[in-house]
Amino acid sequence: MNQYLGIWYKKVTPRTVVWVANRELPVTDSSGVLKVTDQGSLVILNGSNGLIWSSNSSRSARNPTAQLLDSGNLVIKSGNDSDPDNFLWQSFDYPGDTLLPGMKHGRNTVTGLDRYLSSWKSNDDPSKGDFTYGLDPSGCPQLFLRSGSTVIFRSGPWNGIRFNGFPELRPNPVFNYSFVFNEKEMYFTYKLVNSSVLSRLVLNPNGNVQRLIWIGRTKSWNVYSTAYKDDCDSYALCGAYSTCNIHRSPRCGCMKGFVPKFPYQWDTMDWSNGCVRKTSLDCQKGDGFVKCSGVKLPDTRNSWFNESMNLKECASLCLRNCSCSAYTNSDIKGGGSGCLLWFGDLIDVKEFTENGQDFYIRMAASELDAISKVTKRRWVIVSTVSIAGMILLSLVVTLYLLKKRLKRKGTTELNNEGAETNERQEDLELPLFDLDTILNATHNFSRNNKLGEGGFGPVYKGMLQDGKEIAVKRLSKESNQGLDEFKNEVIYISKLQHRNLVKLLGCCIHGEEKMLIYEYMPNKSLNFFIFDGIQSMVLDWPKRFVIINGIARGLLYLHQDSRLRIIHRDLKADNVLLDNEMNPRISDFGMARSFGGNETQARTKRVVGTYGYMSPEYAIDGVYSVKSDVFSFGVLLLEIISGKRNRGFNHPDHDLNLLGHAWTLYMERTPLELIDASVGDTYNQSEVLRALNVGLLCVQRHPDDRPNMSSVVLMLSSEGALRQPKEPGFFTERNMLEADSLQCKHALLIAFSNFLIWVENVPSKLAFFAWEATWGRILTIDRLQKRGWQIPNRCYLCGSDEENANHLLIHCTVASVLWGMVLSLFGAQWVFFRNCKGGDYQLEGFLCGQKEEENMEIHTVVYFLDGVERKE
Repeated sequence: MNQYLGIWYKKVTPRTVVWVANRELPVTDSSGVLKVTDQGSLVILNGSNGLIWSSNSSRSARNPTAQLLDSGNLVIKSGNDSDPDNFLWQSFDYPGDTLLPGMKHGRNTVTGLDRYLSSWKSNDDPSKGDFTYGLDPSGCPQLFLRSGSTVIFRSGPWNGIRFNGFPELRPNPVFNYSFVFNEKEMYFTYKLVNSSVLSRLVLNPNGNVQRLIWIGRTKSWNVYSTAYKDDCDSYALCGAYSTCNIHRSPRCGCMKGFVPKFPYQWDTMDWSNGCVRKTSLDCQKGDGFVKCSGVKLPDTRNSWFNESMNLKECASLCLRNCSCSAYTNSDIKGGGSGCLLWFGDLIDVKEFTENGQDFYIRMAASELDAISKVTKRRWVIVSTVSIAGMILLSLVVTLYLLKKRLKRKGTTELNNEGAETNERQEDLELPLFDLDTILNATHNFSRNNKLGEGGFGPVYKGMLQDGKEIAVKRLSKESNQGLDEFKNEVIYISKLQHRNLVKLLGCCIHGEEKMLIYEYMPNKSLNFFIFDGIQSMVLDWPKRFVIINGIARGLLYLHQDSRLRIIHRDLKADNVLLDNEMNPRISDFGMARSFGGNETQARTKRVVGTYGYMSPEYAIDGVYSVKSDVFSFGVLLLEIISGKRNRGFNHPDHDLNLLGHAWTLYMERTPLELIDASVGDTYNQSEVLRALNVGLLCVQRHPDDRPNMSSVVLMLSSEGALRQPKEPGFFTERNMLEADSLQCKHALLIAFSNFLIWVENVPSKLAFFAWEATWGRILTIDRLQKRGWQIPNRCYLCGSDEENANHLLIHCTVASVLWGMVLSLFGAQWVFFRNCKGGDYQLEGFLCGQKEEENMEIHTVVYFLDGVERKE
């Protein structure tokens, strides 16, 4: 049985080995001995005192000792000297197949020490395999993955932000990274943001470099990222002077001004010999440069760089040197600086969809003229087509004028929506971006730049010419939201300035195109972390508590401290963005409404928002106030603690939603069971209990019982006693339908402000039809269950509240309701229903509609016609 001296994770099962000392020569029996010599070397001896392995420390030692640090670094030091610079020897200088946090991946140019990864021969044989992954110092340094001496992958040079060949490498919530390059050393290193997260970079026996993260819940290592992603990452796949694009067929193509060296080989998909110039360079007659954009830079082993030059000086230097084949900035931070020159062939260029880099290829002057002529010829063709198009347009001038009139009407609606809107717009100091700027920034709204999509429309990532990253929110023509929401967001958020609110940089209005431009949040939204098994491990309790407090302060600013008293109306995890430091920023003000100085609540006929976060009075009656946002905040707070969504929450022991589950644990005095397992042991018990108590106070059924946000902020930051919360709103036990009550699935409900109409035995097609009018809403049973309504087998709806005289459950026939719908569509304020029944009473008919009382509030009222007869 082979035995090795190894290092592995203490709390990870099955055992994961990260370093092996005697990987090439194991101890073949049980007689091995590990000892520290007087000279300060760590040695492994066999039973006959034969040397198996030695650290070979070359520094003098006094009382040498060996110690395994918490970082996984095995060190030999003199006595109690814990200064890393004085270590006699350390395993971090001799990595195996794994790069741990704090390790240096690179070279010491003074001592010649080369720290590189080498793969295992197989998963159970730690001896050196075929693959190595290390930093090559030639030219501008870059990482190379080799099989033996053959290069199979290249990282590209460091550009001040990342290795150019890793476009996905960016500031993230898992690890911080840096590249150190000075007179003594050049190396890449990283450190974990959260010490409770386990992550490692490993070179597998098959030659793939992967970053892995340990998931305690599943007891497995999950892949976070990989170096080799597709065939275009294969080194020099397309040969010289060509680019590789995995989305193109064929994937290899020659650069501008170049043609395949052997066309017949390219026809057989053999691109290895690359491309050659159409026109040879003539340095004496003068050359120029052609820009190649958005790519992985060519191999820099035959390159030269200077960090003090600018791009103009760099171009001039390359032009004067006839051997220079291309140039670019060596550092892309702050708009670009430094100079990087290539000499010789340009090899291994890959086209990227994001975070690619530009460089400039030397081209013969005559070839530049040819390229210019092709461009002019294209413009001539475009012009000809345009003229023909204008002629065709003249034949349909009526449609053209109609389209212009509709556009003018849309513009008028945007800019002339009454005196109040005009006053608001006069106060706006919001930059306007032109459409070309946005198109360039987002690569013409490339699918690869798409970050996501909400009710407003798709959101794209973009980069302005100065290097600033932005998020572009584009109004979709199919969106349920529209001009009003667009104006809302512009009017409200442009007046708001707070560290916990997302910053609106400007907007773009071009014909029917309407876009909002925000600062880019690289860590996406809160829901990306708290509801994801892997990402949730990044958010330990201290980070979650900071996020909770940040959201509370942002909401307090909206309700109390801003120029406009604003009700957000759609606060949820998806609408809380996280910046580089994981600070929360409330976003998406399309549904927001403002209050005047004396207003405390308002009613809407159109309930908007997200089910699971809506307060009872808003979801049912359309009444919203600051307490509606407080309810949403309470739901969000409980989601952050638990890592579970309120909507769709399930538990093996009951059918309660998240609010009911949290309330039950609170009343049973076991509230800590609510904590997300990903938090581990990082939580402060008193903070968790206080946050849970505050969350339950915020989700109480009646608005008057809920605290305002100033009280919430105070309660979260103080240590005083908190009052006991009452039962939460939408505290429901969802009783799923049994087989003997399937008729309930084919039922509709018309929900009014103070009574409900139940329609039984609705045809299945109609059952999934949702209709909305000024006097009520029709909802299917499935929709009601998602809202948290209790639907027992007997088809009785608990939302009608038997004890409340203001609520009445009325059963009607399908024909009666359809007739009422038709009348309402024609503007009927009162609708007549026949053949209905309410509770124990038979109703021959009744009218329902809206009536304006003396206090000017609108109530839904019912007048019974033809009498009421009690059923026996």
